[in-house]
Amino acid sequence: MMRMTGARALLTCLEREGVEVIFGYPGGVLLPIYDVLYDSKKIRHVLTRHEQGAAHAADGYARATGKVGVCMATSGPGACNLVTGLATAGMDSQPVVAITGQVATHQIGTDAFQEADTTGITMPIVKHSYLLKDPKEVPDAVRDSFLIASTGRRGVVLIDIPVDVSRSEFDYEPVERKASLQGYKPTTRGHARQIREASRHILSSSRPVIYAGGGVIASDASQELRKLAKMLDIPVTTTLMAKGVFPETHRLSLGMLGMHGTSYANYAMMESDLVVAIGARFDDRITGHLDTFASKAKVIHIDIDPAEIGKNVKVDIPVVGDAKTVLRELIKELEKRAREAPPKDLKQWHRTINRWKKEYPLFIPDDGLCPQFVIDMVYRKTKGKAVIVTEVGQNQMWAAQFYKASIPRNFISSGGLGTMGFGLPAAIGAKIGRPHEVVIDIAGDGSIQMTSQELATAVIEKVPVKVFVLNNGYLGMVRQWQELFYGKRYSHTCLHCDVSPDFVKLAEAYGALGLRVTKPQEVDSVIDRALEYDGPVLVDFRVEPEENVFPMVAPGSSLDDMIGGKK
Repeated sequence: MMRMTGARALLTCLEREGVEVIFGYPGGVLLPIYDVLYDSKKIRHVLTRHEQGAAHAADGYARATGKVGVCMATSGPGACNLVTGLATAGMDSQPVVAITGQVATHQIGTDAFQEADTTGITMPIVKHSYLLKDPKEVPDAVRDSFLIASTGRRGVVLIDIPVDVSRSEFDYEPVERKASLQGYKPTTRGHARQIREASRHILSSSRPVIYAGGGVIASDASQELRKLAKMLDIPVTTTLMAKGVFPETHRLSLGMLGMHGTSYANYAMMESDLVVAIGARFDDRITGHLDTFASKAKVIHIDIDPAEIGKNVKVDIPVVGDAKTVLRELIKELEKRAREAPPKDLKQWHRTINRWKKEYPLFIPDDGLCPQFVIDMVYRKTKGKAVIVTEVGQNQMWAAQFYKASIPRNFISSGGLGTMGFGLPAAIGAKIGRPHEVVIDIAGDGSIQMTSQELATAVIEKVPVKVFVLNNGYLGMVRQWQELFYGKRYSHTCLHCDVSPDFVKLAEAYGALGLRVTKPQEVDSVIDRALEYDGPVLVDFRVEPEENVFPMVAPGSSLDDMIGGKK
């Protein structure tokens, strides 16, 4: 046993969990913790310029590395500023532990200065939370938080620490990580009978499609997924969250499906006779009109969260379990059955899909400086090996369409919540987690202004992220909807790009390199310069102002009823 304060115990426990970096912003009730952090030799603290940036950076770190991201903020407004970032991580099932300071225990409920009911405010968006009342609770709370955040369906755990708990001394004794907690035992192994039934349907299917979601990446099951697809020659489509889990350059890849997915992925889903969904949740941006979605298909759904199975789409064969574990068992069963009876010949199915690919390809317009051209050039320059982080909006969808991902955790985006301002701080977190990789934030001129102050973080912390702004002078995705569904009544979506801001000057004001591109022939050399520069760079690409993202499934429409998408 060692005598120490709650604050020192917290840092000691974080070190025991292998925490390398905390993204945070100090405040009064966090002073005991920051005082201990001052002497830490094992944990790096990254001071962001806004608490939302801290949460997004921890999230980006988690997505890029697979480790638990950690962020910290003070009580009241500081904790409240974390909420958007925590909701973003929670919606996308990312492992984040958030530490918030709180007023002294005897002041809780008195409307003390900078008091907020942090656990109450965050309850709907976190997986679990702790409000500590005694320093003796610190070791167990930290240990259990990391276990809960990183196992089962991953998520956000919040630890709220009153300032008197941080100051108080107690006899600290290390606690060991438990394999499970009482009342918390996620199912990881799939039911053998359900796996056998799934294998039977897969082998008898004539038009199967594998629909992979972010759960495959969370489970580190990319190799198993690839083996399954190649073994039986099954085409693969992914969600935004799963880009990279199957190489998009492979002949079996259909790319992303859904509202702005490829036409051929959407057609394949609608014409399939079997959908094998793995670690995906059938959200509305994927399914379109639920009554018509994959109406000809039987559905196998593999997911670690039983609450997701059957929530949106009727499932014929549910398999609750970890994607990696279940896929391994499924492959064994398929190999066994295939020896006894060969699978169906899928040549006709592939001929149909190849025809769709020829008739409805993604294409780059050849007039002006188009965002699609910029993304394609970024892909070619980085050979598809960069870590791409996106903001939210048209920039996000163009990146998803034209940057072919082949490596898990190399495409990072806010999928479920669709949070503007996510990209820059998340890119900082990703670069800190993977310092030897090229990390690029594909941004829009609207989204980047939500958290552009984090350029200061990148410069001061020497994090050489590259920010490529597709500057069209609008809140692009909202403007696109106004054009298509509201008679081009552009109500408050024009950002007046010729007036404010000057992104080159903004970058320079923070000490970063600012560059501008106005012509297609400048793109090549400017991207080279940005990638070669040893520091943060912001490139202002002045793209066509009213370019749209196509194909598009209109809200409430069937998945195969797409706008655009044809040359």
